[in-house]
Amino acid sequence: MEIHDAPAFPGDPLPILPGHSSPGRLERVLRAGKFAVTAELAPPDSADAAEVYKRAALFDGYVDGINSTDGSGANCHMSSVGVCALLTREGYSPIMQVSCRDKNRIAIQGDVLGAAAMGVTNIMCLSGDGVQAGDHPGAKPVFDLDCMSLLNIVRTMRDESHFESGRQLDSPPRVFLGAAANPFVPDFDFRVDRLAKKIDAGAQFIQTQYCYDLPRLEEYMKRVRDRGLHEKVFILIGVGPLASAKSALWIRNNVPGVHIPDDIIKRLEGAEKQKLEGQNICVEMMQKVKEIEGVAGVHVMAYRQEEFVADMVQRSGVLDGRTPWHPHQNTQYNHNL
Repeated sequence: MEIHDAPAFPGDPLPILPGHSSPGRLERVLRAGKFAVTAELAPPDSADAAEVYKRAALFDGYVDGINSTDGSGANCHMSSVGVCALLTREGYSPIMQVSCRDKNRIAIQGDVLGAAAMGVTNIMCLSGDGVQAGDHPGAKPVFDLDCMSLLNIVRTMRDESHFESGRQLDSPPRVFLGAAANPFVPDFDFRVDRLAKKIDAGAQFIQTQYCYDLPRLEEYMKRVRDRGLHEKVFILIGVGPLASAKSALWIRNNVPGVHIPDDIIKRLEGAEKQKLEGQNICVEMMQKVKEIEGVAGVHVMAYRQEEFVADMVQRSGVLDGRTPWHPHQNTQYNHNL
């Protein structure tokens, strides 16, 4: 069956295929068995829409979805729902991250409906970083929900057509639900248990923390496969380039949940061009994780190196010659997903 991968024009919805929960391209790619690539767009400290479009265009033809962060690190930027609204105008496939830190369930459910009305088909449910980590430490944290309860509420809105209060919806949000996971911090059994709980709560795809330790990932994925969880959720492994050995050491010592082995740091230290070597490591990691059973894709987080994402994806070959749809293609449709 021929499947169109793009709307005829921005805002024209695709039909929802049998067995799908959204009309989105990311879900279509994953359910078709293609290896998916997503990337993270850092929202600007600006009210200029051109800033969003400039950053998104860096990924044209190389990613299947673009994450818009929601106050990542508890720092203030353009809102996730605002960035996603702009991206859908152009026909991009945004993944709207929703943090429970800043809003209660009334505001979050309203944002989900508003985003879905604007064409957002992917929602990433996160608990969120504490305010003490960011640039507004005096802000009042909300945490009315956590990622588990948020997943359950949005799934209920979609599948049962009512708010958490029980009040009926006239039209439910047709969205593909995601959550985060960290396979790289012990205890591994706890990590797998937590993944299972997120799946039970409604997660359909998972994006992980940065992977620099392949043996740890392989052990985690073995435990995931032993429980059959890889057949219930699409797992996208987080990857990203390290700018230098110095920055790698800082990340290892200051960013919770990111494990960078000594051999990676030594390799960077021994490189003549450390930034390029960091990109080479990212390329190799993409290639290696693609070979692990149960891995459905990669999520590229290239903070302040977004302009190198296309080159890294191309060099990795993980798309197998496939060109993800983007709004600046000359052709109207991409029939190859």
